[in-house]
Amino acid sequence: MKLPYYENLTYEKIDFTKTPLVKAEYERCVFKNCIFHQCNISNYIFREVTFIDCDCSLVTAQNTVFNDIQFINCKLLGFRFEACNPFLFSVTFENSYLKLSTFIGQKLKKTSFTKCNLQEVDFTEADLTSSVFDECDLLNAIFYKSIVEHVDFRTSYHFNIDPELNKIKRAKFSLNGTIGLLAKYNIIIE
Repeated sequence: MKLPYYENLTYEKIDFTKTPLVKAEYERCVFKNCIFHQCNISNYIFREVTFIDCDCSLVTAQNTVFNDIQFINCKLLGFRFEACNPFLFSVTFENSYLKLSTFIGQKLKKTSFTKCNLQEVDFTEADLTSSVFDECDLLNAIFYKSIVEHVDFRTSYHFNIDPELNKIKRAKFSLNGTIGLLAKYNIIIE
């Protein structure tokens, strides 16, 4: 069944928990100050869409297409990105709250995370090659069998990445950040 198609529209201050978003394909649209909290957007298609100041917490997005998507100042608590359609999956995050979200096994090459709260986010088996974490809080974020090659962590903090359990070649860290690479050894650096 072909989905309805919406292009170049702006949706502002809509509570989609009360009025559900039409299941459709959205291209070059903007969602501003909208509430998607606990909404089911499974099998929707979003291309070149920007979400600004939206609450997308606990959204169900099974097989949802996210292609060239920007999340700016959004709340994405507990968002399971690994459930999204992996084909052409590409997202960027700026000043967003992603605590407890998951990207398990997701391909996130060249993804930009800028000034985000990524506490307890699960990046298990994710491919983050050449991504940038700029001023992000990674407290208790999980990196297990992840590919973090060429990733820039220089301005981020609170991360704990085991070089023996992750592919880490040519990743960039600040001198202070190297503590997050040695945490498993329980050593004291002064």
